[in-house]
Amino acid sequence: MTRVWLTEWEWACCGDPFAVGDEVDFGIDTRTPHAAVADMLGMELVATVDAMESHHEEEFTDRVRGRAVAVHAVTQDVVERRSLRRPGHGAPPASIKASDGDEGAMVGRYFDNGAFLATSPSRYMIEVEPVPNTAMLTPAQGVRLRIDEGDEPLPDVGEFAGPRPEKRRRSLEGWLVDVQEHA
Repeated sequence: MTRVWLTEWEWACCGDPFAVGDEVDFGIDTRTPHAAVADMLGMELVATVDAMESHHEEEFTDRVRGRAVAVHAVTQDVVERRSLRRPGHGAPPASIKASDGDEGAMVGRYFDNGAFLATSPSRYMIEVEPVPNTAMLTPAQGVRLRIDEGDEPLPDVGEFAGPRPEKRRRSLEGWLVDVQEHA
């Protein structure tokens, strides 16, 4: 049995959905868990991780191939804080709208018919800080089983009207996938 870490942001971007029982083929970046994953999971749990999957930077020759026999979603508490953007980090300080021609600052979503729905960034940045020792594993039937599962709703303009107090919430960080490798 090989336990593989899958990072949420990579799979939200372009990972294919799979369920327990499906055949998987993971490109392995390293067999040593990254420090950030170790900090999040803690020493006892990170010791069970055999490989770190990645599929963005290159084609990896080290692979884990086999049948997914278990999946655990890994969440942790995070604290969200809002602060005014500094000059040079998106929207001008006195505006709720991006500078003219600053298309990179747009937040939005592409739709199947080629349309793009977007909103300008607010004057506020969101800082998300992990809360130590709050990682939790939850058994899952698979990874990204619904196409819209990872989609977050577009921000409501009123939501960004001003700073608000800190907000604590659970955040999906990734998955631990147990793979029965082929001989």
